[in-house]
Amino acid sequence: MTETFARRLTGVAGIAAAVALIVEVPLYFVYSGPPPDTNVLARLLLGIVALACLVVFVTAFRELVKRTHPGYEWAGSIASATGLVYATITLVSMGLEAGAVIAADRPVDPTITVSGTYILYGSISRLMLGLFLTAVGYTVARTDVLHRWISRSAYVLAAINLAFVPSLFFGNTPAHFYAANGWGTTALMGAVLSYWLLAVGISTYRSSTCLHDSIAA
Repeated sequence: MTETFARRLTGVAGIAAAVALIVEVPLYFVYSGPPPDTNVLARLLLGIVALACLVVFVTAFRELVKRTHPGYEWAGSIASATGLVYATITLVSMGLEAGAVIAADRPVDPTITVSGTYILYGSISRLMLGLFLTAVGYTVARTDVLHRWISRSAYVLAAINLAFVPSLFFGNTPAHFYAANGWGTTALMGAVLSYWLLAVGISTYRSSTCLHDSIAA
C-alpha cells in the first residue's frame, strides 16, 4: 500500500462512514413513541454500514502512519485497536436491538426495552471512542501526517466523550441529555463523530491529491 493510496482509502472510508451516520442519527427523533420496525431497522442498517466503513478508516489510518512515520506505528496501532473495539461494541449493540425488534409482535423502542445496550452504547462506547480520539490526536500531533487541526479537534472530542463515561449513574431515560442511554450520551455523540469524520475524510483525501501532484511535479 503506497502513501497516496493509504490517504485516499482513509479519506474515502471516513467520508462514507460520516455520510451513513449523518443520515442515521435523525431517524432516532422521527417518532415520539415506539417507532415502527422499518424505522429501527433502517437506522440500524445505516449504522452497520457506517461502522464497516469506520473499520476500514481506522485500519487505513494505521497503515498510513506505518508508511510515513514507522517510529509511531505503535500509536497508530492503538488508534486502530480502540477504533475496532468501539466498532465491535456498537455492532453488538445494534445486533441486540435488531433481534429484539424482529422478535417483537408489536412496535418497541429498543433504546428503552433492550437494557443490555445501555452502557454498551453509552459509557463503554464513550470510553473506547475517547481513547481512539486521544490516540489519533497524539499521532497526528507527533507526526504531522495530517493537518494539525485534526489533532486539536480529536483531543477536544476525546475530552467530551470521556465526560459522558459516568452517565451510567444517571438512569435510563432516552429523553434525558445525560443518562446511560440519553440523547446526549448516544445520539449527540454519534452526530458529532459523524461531522468530525466527514471533515477528516475530506481533508485526508485532499492531502492525497496534493501528494500525488507534488510527486508528479
